[in-house]
Amino acid sequence: MDLVLDANVLIAALIKKGITADLIVDENIHLFAPEFMMEEFQKYRDEIVQKIHRTKDDFEHFLEVIKQRTAFIALEEIKPYLPQAIALSPDPKDVAYLALAIRTGASIWSNDKRLKEHQNKIPVLATHEILALLKPKNDPGKK
Repeated sequence: MDLVLDANVLIAALIKKGITADLIVDENIHLFAPEFMMEEFQKYRDEIVQKIHRTKDDFEHFLEVIKQRTAFIALEEIKPYLPQAIALSPDPKDVAYLALAIRTGASIWSNDKRLKEHQNKIPVLATHEILALLKPKNDPGKK
């Protein structure tokens, strides 16, 4: 499953261990993100570190895992898709994610209901929906 990773999902996974963090490392998921997302994350890193429910070492390790598991795509590569994304986006903050989804053909992994409800071109999947889609593959009791 190809997914464009929304920044809020990434932050949720970094703050505490749980389903979101487990899904990020699931081998059935291929993650994409705009390159600037990691830059923004670095900008707010200290704030996030203050809120985490992880040890600092665990946090740093998980951050490295995310960097390895995610294909960070440069803005230059999604520029041609920005006009279409702008027309679809209910929020200017979501334009890059929509453009990246158009470029890659991936769905967006976001718990933002507004993004899901105010456009119907790009599938937007919440964490619980991704979990439900993957559960049969991850459940050894299912055939």
